[in-house]
Amino acid sequence: MHLTETQSEIQQLARSFAAAEIAPHAAQWDRDACFPLEIAHRMGELGFLGMLLPEGYDGLGLDTTSYLVALEEIAAADASAAVLMSVHNSLPTQMLLHFGNDAQKERWLKPMARGELIGAFSLSEPDAGSDASALRCQAVRDGGDWLLTGTKSWVTSGSFADVIIVMARTDTPDARRGSRGISAFVITPDLPGFHVGKKEEKMGLRASPTVQLTFDGMRVPAANLLGEEGQGFVYAMRSLDNGRLGIAAQALGIAQAALDASLDYAAERKQFGKPIREFEAIQFKLADMGARIASARALLHQTAAAKDRGESTTLHGSMSKLLASETAMWVTTQAVQIFGRYGYVKDYPVEKLFRDAKVTEIYEGTSEIQRIVIARELYNQHHSN
Repeated sequence: MHLTETQSEIQQLARSFAAAEIAPHAAQWDRDACFPLEIAHRMGELGFLGMLLPEGYDGLGLDTTSYLVALEEIAAADASAAVLMSVHNSLPTQMLLHFGNDAQKERWLKPMARGELIGAFSLSEPDAGSDASALRCQAVRDGGDWLLTGTKSWVTSGSFADVIIVMARTDTPDARRGSRGISAFVITPDLPGFHVGKKEEKMGLRASPTVQLTFDGMRVPAANLLGEEGQGFVYAMRSLDNGRLGIAAQALGIAQAALDASLDYAAERKQFGKPIREFEAIQFKLADMGARIASARALLHQTAAAKDRGESTTLHGSMSKLLASETAMWVTTQAVQIFGRYGYVKDYPVEKLFRDAKVTEIYEGTSEIQRIVIARELYNQHHSN
C-alpha cells in the first residue's frame, strides 16, 4: 500500500525512535522481565499514546493506518513496548472517547494522550477467557458508590497502569442477564480495595507485565461507571474489533524483524564455501516469508482504510488478526530454522522474536475464536445478499 507523506513521516519517526531508544535495550528488558516506565512516558511525549485521539483531547487525531505503521515499527524493535502502545491506544482511550461522559473525558483522556497516565483493560478472569461473558467479578451498588469484588487475570500493564477499564457484573446472582448484565467501570489504583496480584512468568513479551488484579470490596464512585449500566460487554466487543488491528500490526512488526534478521544472516553465514542465501532452500524460505508478510500487511491496511471510512471491520479485522498472527508464528519459525543452532540461543534475535510471536495467536481473541467470528460473518453476508 502506498503511504501518504504524513504516514511516511510518522513511520520514519517511529522507526528512528525505536532504533535509538528501544532496540538497543530490548534484549535486556526481556532478560530482566521489566519495562522502564520512562520509555512509556517518552512514547507519550512523541504522541504515540494519543495517535487516535482528537486534538481537542491532546491527541494527534491521526488515521488508523498512520497508527498501525507506527505500531509495526515499535513492534519490530520490541513487542513488549508495542503491546503497551496497542492496548493503551485501542482499548481504554477509545472506550473513554466513545462511551465516556464529558467529565470522564476531561479527567482522563488528555493526560492519557500525553502519556502522563497509562491505560489498561481488564476483561478476562481465571475461569472466563474466550467465554468472556461468563465473568464473575461482581459490582453491587452501595449508596453513591459501587463495591467491586472479584479477580481479573491477564491484565497487560496492570501493575503500573493509572487508568483501568474493568468489566464487572451489575446484575444479581439470582437474576443473571448474561452479557447484558455486565457494565464497564473506570478504576484507578488508589481506590480502596484495589490489589495487584500474581505477575505471570511468560514465555514471550517478558518485559510487559501481565498480572492478576483483585478487588476486595473496592469502592468505586458511581461517577466512574462508563456509559450505560449493562452495556459494558457491548462496549468491550466493539473496542476489541479495533484492538485486533493493533495486534495484527504488532505481529507484522515481529515478522518483519525476523525476516530482516534472516536476510542479514543468510548473506553473512557461509556453508560449503558460499553464503547460505545462494542455496535454493534458503531462498524459498525467504521468498515465502516476504510474500506472507506483504499479504497480511495489505489486508490490514485495507481494513484500516475501511475503518476510517466508517465501515464495519468485524470480518476483515478478524481476518487481519488471524492472518498476521499466524504469519508471525510461521515466519519466526522459519527464521529460527535459517539460523540453525544459532536460532536457538539468546545471542541472536530470532529466539526472542519466536517467543514473542506466539501470544499474538492467543490474546484479544484466539485464532480459534477469530475463525468462529469469520465464519459467522461470512455466513451472515452470504445470506444477506
